[in-house]
Amino acid sequence: MTREIKAWLSDMDGVLVHEGIAVPGAADFVRALRDAERPFLVLTNNSIFTPRDLRARLATSGIDLPEEAIWTSALATARFLVDQMPTGSAYVIGEAGLTTALYEAGYTLTAAEPDFVVLGETRTYSFEAITKAIRLIQGGARFICTNPDVTGPSVDGDLPATGAVAAMIQAATRRQPYFVGKPNPIMMRTALNRIGAHSETTAMVGDRMDTDVVAGIEAGLRTFLVLTGSTRPADVERFPFRPSEIVDSVADLVDRVR
Repeated sequence: MTREIKAWLSDMDGVLVHEGIAVPGAADFVRALRDAERPFLVLTNNSIFTPRDLRARLATSGIDLPEEAIWTSALATARFLVDQMPTGSAYVIGEAGLTTALYEAGYTLTAAEPDFVVLGETRTYSFEAITKAIRLIQGGARFICTNPDVTGPSVDGDLPATGAVAAMIQAATRRQPYFVGKPNPIMMRTALNRIGAHSETTAMVGDRMDTDVVAGIEAGLRTFLVLTGSTRPADVERFPFRPSEIVDSVADLVDRVR
């Protein structure tokens, strides 16, 4: 039997926006969630921006999303580290989304004998910073990454992302990092806890089989794959798992929310 959906999780890029432009129906989907007072969160593996930054960027696309409805891999990483070691310290490679999340979680950001090296997304990866991270990990710091994505989009094509730089550091240190973001179910469980939702009555909407859908499946959620992002119908057959449903876009889910 189909379970009632009481709460929703949704990916951002490829689901609500595509290359900075709102996906048709995305604003209606978010509005329907808010009008129906459904618990929901928008998830993103992008750790560059703070929720406030992302809210402003979505607003320029016509999507009215409250700041507290955005859950980033940076926030999930900060929550994970606090659970592991409250008031710890970290050497961070990343931008404001990550450094702000860790600072607000009570972490000390330092290059002097940190407990963790935390690698996130940035458009300006520094060879000097990567070298420093390698030496700190060799010296005993634990290696944490916000997300495993190896590339990120730009108007000129793919850019190297967290997963690609993590592979370089792993090769140099022979230390495997722990990735917090999707598809790690931790990202999903912290999101569920944040909105007080139960996995059996929550749905995940995403555009990628290898992150969004598999994360939803492993967390026990109903999964919807939309075709407005990086996945085409033929791609689904390459995976040993399937989403609960495939829809053209979030526009097809508006009536399901009401």
